[in-house]
Amino acid sequence: MERRYQILEMLKKSKRPIKGKELAEFFGVTRQVIVSDIAQLREEGYNVVSTRDGYMLDTGEHVRRIVAVKHTAEEIYEELRTIVENGGKVIDVIVEHPIYGEIIGRIDVESIDDVEKFVSALVASNTKPLLEISGGVHLHTIEAPDEQTMERILEAIKKYRINK
Repeated sequence: MERRYQILEMLKKSKRPIKGKELAEFFGVTRQVIVSDIAQLREEGYNVVSTRDGYMLDTGEHVRRIVAVKHTAEEIYEELRTIVENGGKVIDVIVEHPIYGEIIGRIDVESIDDVEKFVSALVASNTKPLLEISGGVHLHTIEAPDEQTMERILEAIKKYRINK
């Protein structure tokens, strides 16, 4: 079996993202070879997603919504925590930049531990969050296992939502 299809099988079976470095070491190739294999899998129609924690396969077996919200940088932790505590995953943050247009940043948090790591990394890097570009207004792609869970999440974050 070709290496890229072995990678695909590993991604299908994995419950967590797999780092490119791990794949490279497993197959005895460079990370750039893995990047090329992932690109080929994407060209073949497989939805391989790159996150800060590695590659994962998006099977599409969930409900997704893009939700408009507004809050301060100090409320990031509370907002993300509320979403994951109600069974959701925050895929990304999207802001509108006056020069560059839409800017999307991957977040990929689905547990309290993920939220704490994300917020800690944000603080440790001394980087301003993307929401500051747009005066606190931003979008999140939120994922839930079913419609009922999504409705619970949307109700729980109602105070942040622009279009309630």
